Amino acid sequence: MLRKGGGNWVEGDRFFNRKVELNALKERVADGTHTLLTAQRRMGKTSLVRELLRQLAETGEFETVFVDLEAANNPADMVAEIAAQAWKPQGVLQTVQTVFANIIEAAGERVEEMSIANLKVTFRAGINDGNWKQKGDEVFEILTAGDCQAVLAIDELPVLVNRMLKDGDEHVTPEGKRMVDELLSWLRKTGQLNKGRISMILSGSVGLEPILEQAGLSAHANIFSGYDLNPWSEKTSVSCLEELARSYGIDLSVEVRREMCRRLRCCIPHHVQMFFDKLHHHLENSCRTNASLKDVDAAYRYGMLSVRGQSDLKHYENRLEIVLGRAGNVIALDILTTTATCGILDEDTVGLYLAHFLDQDEDNGTSVPSVVNVLHVLEHDGYLERFGGGYRFVSGLLEDWWKNRYGRNFEPVFERQRRDRRPI
Repeated sequence: MLRKGGGNWVEGDRFFNRKVELNALKERVADGTHTLLTAQRRMGKTSLVRELLRQLAETGEFETVFVDLEAANNPADMVAEIAAQAWKPQGVLQTVQTVFANIIEAAGERVEEMSIANLKVTFRAGINDGNWKQKGDEVFEILTAGDCQAVLAIDELPVLVNRMLKDGDEHVTPEGKRMVDELLSWLRKTGQLNKGRISMILSGSVGLEPILEQAGLSAHANIFSGYDLNPWSEKTSVSCLEELARSYGIDLSVEVRREMCRRLRCCIPHHVQMFFDKLHHHLENSCRTNASLKDVDAAYRYGMLSVRGQSDLKHYENRLEIVLGRAGNVIALDILTTTATCGILDEDTVGLYLAHFLDQDEDNGTSVPSVVNVLHVLEHDGYLERFGGGYRFVSGLLEDWWKNRYGRNFEPVFERQRRDRRPI
């Protein structure tokens, strides 16, 4: 029985569909391809990778390691994270402890009794700016030493890269570029030297390519073959809603399930399950098990778009600031709110934004990205899509949420400027 997924990744019985994507990634792993997994937020990248690693590990033919770099600040943190996650009480990867034998002995603890968190702290104590590549090489030697092919999934590398690139004022600095260049050059070299023995999969909640483009380092990603994870089709989403309804003992007609998909417009897996949860909660409060179109509307308006519903979608806004910085985020918020209130961001309006921010270019020494760059990020990361010569929201849910959150009494920045300049 399919159960509701929470805000985190899911696997096993809670993982729904994605057979085509799993098979495609398995083929890439078997070929030794290094993959850059790209998708909109909440598409299920982490769940897909976790499920892939689980299935590969079950065959006994692969050693699998998953690392999350959300909290990492530099290459040394990354190496320590990989080393800690690679260590296992049984199997060939337990020998990774020998790489840091002196550190472990100094800690005065039995490794087999240490938690992953403690291992990471212990490993990190012996890694610094001067030796992280050497220690990283040693870890990769261990990862590739066994009879089984290794699969290393690195989540949130883009967050780490962005953090390294920029200073406190969100400028891309020469030192940041040097450090990122060194990290990605090492990762590329390591991947090339170990091709066929290890397959790397990169993913993240923000896109890697726009970040590298800001720093002029796009070429560093060429070792990774891009794979786009698309939204569910309406057919898949309808089937998922049917399975969930059956699991929780409620009746959702085909008409109701299709209306839910229409409201979402873009069937992002997390949003499909979030919508079901709101509708299920609405029916429970009404002591009913049969949903009507009126119930769909109520669940959408008072559940999905409520203050509590908005907390789930705030993630979209937060991640924008990571890539664009505070100044760029101001431009993005204005563009997105204009698009949400008008339905379409037409060519004329794009021209007005270009004219307004003409003097604020990312190449003039300021931390403000250009409108062109902002639109590129919004399109790359799945907020907007080309439509009728302009742009529109990809997700109907995100469009409605943005309108509810920011649309009241909204006036575009160029209109505010024009109004402020009018004589009294």
